[in-house]
Amino acid sequence: MSTAHKILVVDDDPYILMSLEFLMRKNGFDVMVARNGTEALDLVEKQLPDLVLLDIMMPDVDGYEICRYIKKSSRLKNTKVVFVSAKSKESDIQKSYELGASLYITKPFSTRELLKQVKELLA
Repeated sequence: MSTAHKILVVDDDPYILMSLEFLMRKNGFDVMVARNGTEALDLVEKQLPDLVLLDIMMPDVDGYEICRYIKKSSRLKNTKVVFVSAKSKESDIQKSYELGASLYITKPFSTRELLKQVKELLA
């Protein structure tokens, strides 16, 4: 049984999804991916990830909804949510923290910085 932290990467952009999956896997995390909000909601329930890297703008269920869902669930109360979004308005960032996000990172982002912050959150 692996004791690696479980990370769920949620993004509708296949390139970002692939690069984040690769980065996290390369650094020893157990990684799952969801290409949309519906998949993400399904996976958080089944897999109970330690951390979710979450895009906001997605075609079906947006990142805010997913964050709200995670924070309401008693089974997921220890799951950390990190928004990774192109939205950089103060109001978007504010809303994310109000919903319970641990961190908000704007795209484009430094993978080194992201990794460092993910490791700190899971430490």
